[in-house]
Amino acid sequence: MADYDAIIIGTGAGGGTLARVLAASGKKILILERGSFLPKEKANWNATEIFRKDCYRTHEIWYDKQGKPIHPVTHYNVGGNTKFYGSALFRLRDRDFENVVHHDGISPEWPLKYQDFADYYTRAEQMYEVHGKRGLDSTEPEVNSDYPFPPITHEPYIQTINEKLKDKGLHPFYLPLGLKLNEKKSWASNCIRCNTCDGFPCLVDGKADADINGVRPAIDHSNVTLITQAKVIKLHTNPSGTEVSSVEADILGKLYHFSANIVVVSCGAINSAVLLLKSANDKHPNGLANSSDLVGRNYMAHKFGVVAALSSKKNHTNFQKTIGLNDFYWGEKDFHYPMGSVQLLGNIPEERIEEDAPLFIPKFIAKNIAKHTVGWFLMTEDLPNLNNRVRIHQDKIFLEYTRNNEVPFQRLIKRWVQVLKSTNTPGNWHDFSLYSAQKLTIKEVGHQCGTCRFGEDAKTSVLDISCRTHDVDNLYVVDGSFFPSSAAVNPTLTIIANAIRVGEHILKRLGVES
Repeated sequence: MADYDAIIIGTGAGGGTLARVLAASGKKILILERGSFLPKEKANWNATEIFRKDCYRTHEIWYDKQGKPIHPVTHYNVGGNTKFYGSALFRLRDRDFENVVHHDGISPEWPLKYQDFADYYTRAEQMYEVHGKRGLDSTEPEVNSDYPFPPITHEPYIQTINEKLKDKGLHPFYLPLGLKLNEKKSWASNCIRCNTCDGFPCLVDGKADADINGVRPAIDHSNVTLITQAKVIKLHTNPSGTEVSSVEADILGKLYHFSANIVVVSCGAINSAVLLLKSANDKHPNGLANSSDLVGRNYMAHKFGVVAALSSKKNHTNFQKTIGLNDFYWGEKDFHYPMGSVQLLGNIPEERIEEDAPLFIPKFIAKNIAKHTVGWFLMTEDLPNLNNRVRIHQDKIFLEYTRNNEVPFQRLIKRWVQVLKSTNTPGNWHDFSLYSAQKLTIKEVGHQCGTCRFGEDAKTSVLDISCRTHDVDNLYVVDGSFFPSSAAVNPTLTIIANAIRVGEHILKRLGVES
């Protein structure tokens, strides 16, 4: 007899959400998390600790395709990387689920379409308390309901930018953000609109993350057990290789084995692939559930850029991550390929400017730059490629990646700088601005996806449309691994919505009717 009805490995957007969906069933659920609960301490909001000392970031070293070391920007704790995310929670566009022609190739069709996810997106927005306003985003898919919470208002400096963009015929909108904010009743609000949100963990639990909104509601149920500091190192199968028979975990230096009727891997697209590859056995010599040779392949993480606008005007904004813009998502009049999305970043602290500066600059200069800067986050779709992959060799993790879709990415950066320049008043020195563009590197893995794509054909996909592995009957993967394409908006809400969808399937399999 199995120890548990279901084991969930990992507590990020996929695993944390799934745990909450399964918790009320009364079934015996075990959650294994390699990290611990993130401590509440002053360092949560200390930019030096976060960006210069990497106090919460993993110390792991991975390797690129040349064998050069990578120190990935990833975190192992309850809630996974959502503890540090900027809380932007987008639905994919309806066309993102179709075949899309890009400058560098094809973004493949999904086996399910937007309408298959629509209701789950609505439930995901409710579960993660998303604020926003319908009808302003020119690419927004069809939605029959409002956001569960009103949009987060722009502060005066940002409101001026918003109006200038509209004056140029563009369509800025309120970013959909998962925050526990009540602007009308501030005394009842967890979120305090601080300047340490994007990239920081929240000291006051004001962020709707997979820990606060997923795991903690789940473990309130007596049938759910969470074990932290439990790193799963291998999945073992029965002799025929058709089912996972035990989950082997290292807990504080000791090895333990757990069994369940259903096992769910939710370690993030990179580490989920790593776990399957490390679980190779006689029946699965190339890695567990890897008869297709696609486990770890088609890795995508978006093409990221930051445009920093340094202005003579002082920026007094406290919480500035409130504007999004998708006017160039599908291209423009003289460029018929998708380009991508634009979002305001959270405040850029002086410590990050010091860290990223090409040469040493005095602290007082970095401080002044920070007070006069607005940062924009640009995102272009990363296309799937068989040779962009996660691989293991001699127990080392390799992230082999070659950039693609560069032309639309460069065009989006150039186009956005042009837009920002056009909003300045000609001849007015008070509107003088400088623009600096920076492309982020392979170590940025916050939007990782695609390493175990889902589909209907076992030869061309790792998972079926319920995210069960084709090869192993009781094994599921529920995180960003299942994406056939990456689109050009943040993937987290789609991971959450899919976890709710798969959770319903698993409940039925366990004999629980909704």
